[in-house]
Amino acid sequence: MERLRKTLEGWLAGLASPTRSDWIFALRTVSAGLIALLAAYALKLEHPQWAMMTVFIVAQPVAGMVLAKGFYRLIGTLFGAAAAIGIGRLSGNDAWLFVAALSLWIGLCTYVSSMLRNPEAYGAALAGYTATIIGLPAFGQPHLLVELAGARCAEIVLGIVCAGITSRLILPQLARDAMRARLSRSILDLAVYAKSSFGGGDPTKLESLYRKLVSESQALGEMRAYARLEAPSQATHAYPVRRTIGHLLSALSAVRMLHAHPRPPGAPKLVVRGDLKMLLEDLAATPDALDDTGPWIARLQEIADRARRIPGDIGDSDPDPVGAVTRLTIAAEFADALKEVLRGLDALTAPPSGRARDRRQPALVIHRDRPAAVRNAVRAALATMLVAAFWLATRWSELAGVVIIVAVVSSLFAPRPNPVQVAWGFFKGTLIALPVAFVISQYALPAFPGFGWFIVFVVPVLVPAALAMANPRRVGIATAFAINFLAFLSPHQLMVYDPGPFLAGSLSILVGELLAIGVYLLVLPAQPWATVERLVESMREDLARLCLHERIPRRTAFESLAYDRINQLLPLAQRIGRKADALFGGSIASVAVGLETLRLRKVLAAGGLPLETSDPTREFLRILARDLLVRPSISAADTVSKIRDEAAAIAGRDGAENLQTAASLRIIAVAIEDYPGFFRRA
Repeated sequence: MERLRKTLEGWLAGLASPTRSDWIFALRTVSAGLIALLAAYALKLEHPQWAMMTVFIVAQPVAGMVLAKGFYRLIGTLFGAAAAIGIGRLSGNDAWLFVAALSLWIGLCTYVSSMLRNPEAYGAALAGYTATIIGLPAFGQPHLLVELAGARCAEIVLGIVCAGITSRLILPQLARDAMRARLSRSILDLAVYAKSSFGGGDPTKLESLYRKLVSESQALGEMRAYARLEAPSQATHAYPVRRTIGHLLSALSAVRMLHAHPRPPGAPKLVVRGDLKMLLEDLAATPDALDDTGPWIARLQEIADRARRIPGDIGDSDPDPVGAVTRLTIAAEFADALKEVLRGLDALTAPPSGRARDRRQPALVIHRDRPAAVRNAVRAALATMLVAAFWLATRWSELAGVVIIVAVVSSLFAPRPNPVQVAWGFFKGTLIALPVAFVISQYALPAFPGFGWFIVFVVPVLVPAALAMANPRRVGIATAFAINFLAFLSPHQLMVYDPGPFLAGSLSILVGELLAIGVYLLVLPAQPWATVERLVESMREDLARLCLHERIPRRTAFESLAYDRINQLLPLAQRIGRKADALFGGSIASVAVGLETLRLRKVLAAGGLPLETSDPTREFLRILARDLLVRPSISAADTVSKIRDEAAAIAGRDGAENLQTAASLRIIAVAIEDYPGFFRRA
């Protein structure tokens, strides 16, 4: 009870200062829910609460997010309804066959959901447990299957339509505007991060800002799909965003490399680095700096051009020519990448025409964890089958509700990094909703019937809940409260005092949620360290492929996949603690190693290196791949020493290409030296 009290106090504290957009979201959501419920009454739907619940389930601050979640909820519902009808007819009156088939279907949908990302993942999970929601109540009554499936689809479609129309027409927040605002924040955060990196900022703050930028880049990728669903004309905004995400990741990689390779004491200052630092300071300090990107783009172009004009006497003027070339090259890459990000910001406001637009978009790839997907699928199927088997053995009617909740929770939250925490938050929201719904449904509404009184009693509850849903820190518990409050309330046009069914149904929901939490804890429990090791192993294998594979992948494909894995490592590393710090740092360094490997591969493929340089470079790439895949026979210190010696020998030869090659080898050597546990198989 103490934890529940603190949860409620924290929730109420989050409502202390709602913004204007929070109020718009809350009032719009509650209005859409009331409209959906009134329409369900008019259409005489059997379970009108599903229409109102759907509004709160798909409610999102951005119109495109509502449409995307609603669209995939509709698709998932249709597939789930079709599966329920098919399983019911194929199994006939064989209860055990019905339960087995239903459990396998839930496992399959959970697997697909774990392999996808929101909102597609949500639709896949929904297809699984919708079959349970429809199939279990109609078991043994085949004539009810189609009727129940049609009613459920009608109720959900009604809620989706009401939520979609209101989110699009009533003071909408469009995905295009949200993307521009988020990209603008990311650009300014990148400027602060880069400026601080050059100036020796606080490492803790730098790491926090870096993690934020990684997460923001992934969120921008998800936002593209939302823009296309708002209106056909919005599809043009998805093209520049896709390209801009690739450049944002490139700029982030370049800053990280510049921070890792500062100017050594005694080396002459490079004017380019000073100019770049000054530009970043101006960009971060100028109010409304991004209203006109033209001057910034021009300055970045000038810096990039100057960085690429490497002086011919750099070897004589700098005691460390390899390091100087390295810093100049990375600075030019950063300037080019930031310039393209600014152009992408402009394109969000005025996208290029269909003819002028470059349709060759960067390959943005995501990581798919198949072992985790299989574990989630087996767990969901097994949990559903065991609880359903107990239901069949006891013939306890209320257990049907428990089976449904176990299927929902064990499938819906499975792909989350910490499903136990999410499911526990869902349970707390349900527990808070129970007494509120009991008082209103059993005392207030039976005494004061009618839709007008329904508004009087329910709106003061749902508006604070919707305000909490607008708060990212409270959205999980608040959404669980709103959905379960309506489920407990079960609004009908004629409400009567009948606490028996209310308490029985409520108990089945609470027991089902607790059982699902127990499933996450006991049945094939998630192992964060094993997931971290799989992600790290995948990164190592990618680097080995970069070294050996004949086909050179696109840079954006490598970067997007690497950063997607880093984004998945963030919550896992936080849960594990110091044990994962070295691997997390190595994963970041692996991006720099991969980019330098790509640079070497492209130079070798173009034939731009003399034979005395190309042969040892190819041999080095083979050795690096072997160390990544097979336990090496020499120590990390010996490997780094050999790489540095080879780089020095190559730098001693004439030609800018030799200096560039030596610089790439130097970067790889530093990464291996800093994180030997990541780059060398134990």
